[in-house]
Amino acid sequence: MPSRLKDNLNSKYFEAANALTSKKARHRIVAYVESYDDIYFWRTVLSEFENDKRFFEVMLPSKMNLTRGKKSVLMNFLEGEPLGKDMIACVDADYDYLIQGRTHQSRRVLESPYVFHTYVYAIENFQCYAPSLHNVCVSVTLNDHRIFDFREYFSLFSEAIFPLFVWSVMMYRNGNYPKFSITDFCRVADPGGFNVQNPATSIARLKHKVRTKINELQRQYPDAKDEYLTTKDDLRVLGVTPQTTYLYIQGHHLFDTVVTPILSKVCNLLRQERQNEIYYATAHKTQKRNEMSCYENSLQDIKVMLKKNTGYTTSEQFRRLQDDIRKYLGTD
Repeated sequence: MPSRLKDNLNSKYFEAANALTSKKARHRIVAYVESYDDIYFWRTVLSEFENDKRFFEVMLPSKMNLTRGKKSVLMNFLEGEPLGKDMIACVDADYDYLIQGRTHQSRRVLESPYVFHTYVYAIENFQCYAPSLHNVCVSVTLNDHRIFDFREYFSLFSEAIFPLFVWSVMMYRNGNYPKFSITDFCRVADPGGFNVQNPATSIARLKHKVRTKINELQRQYPDAKDEYLTTKDDLRVLGVTPQTTYLYIQGHHLFDTVVTPILSKVCNLLRQERQNEIYYATAHKTQKRNEMSCYENSLQDIKVMLKKNTGYTTSEQFRRLQDDIRKYLGTD
């Protein structure tokens, strides 16, 4: 049996199953996601919309062949319009949102009423939402001392990479991305050598790398000025500002290469500060030792706490996602 027909039967199966249940039973809506990490994120998103009439079941697209990823979700369930009120797809926006229908996949993501996307590049960008990063540090170190301004730093980081980010999106819009890929962009957008006491140095180094790469691209594409300016204006309309660019760059790069190393250095200082307080406290050695052991046993892993971070729920991008779901459910 062709895979497309199987998928249509899957969708109809869920509709039929809901029709056969008791009128008092809650309506089941299946939400297909890209990966295991996405299950927790989308469960958090969709839980708000559950009530005594409906509930969501978040799952991967296939339990039979273990296929995962955005293409698996979209190709398996979008062709032939199998999605519907009982079966939806929940995916990362990637660049599909920013290129605004220039590709088949982008059109599918943007045009289907049963596909929901993150608006930011991926769930990792939400997890790295700058206003929430201090709380992540507190959850890791149990120290609420604000020794670093994450909002300010990531605003400056975004301003530094924004001009090159416009080039990146433009190249994906016009099909020239093999000449300047997302991977190429990420190599430049790396604030290596970050120092908590002197973050301006990493920003200055980043600006220099961005200028160097832009000069190279301008030599390669001397007639791209008008297209660049148009792309820049389009991005602003879509909600991308020079201060929020970090939310739209590749999620794994932001999470692993940018945010986690910075959090590690900030958290190390916060841990040391708390440990010094215990060490120099006026107390018996045994009491200090017990206190130190209790504190160290309470410390958490940075990546684990970052993945559990839900501080992004106050962001404009997350509210747009919620509005899309309300519209689909007819609850707005």
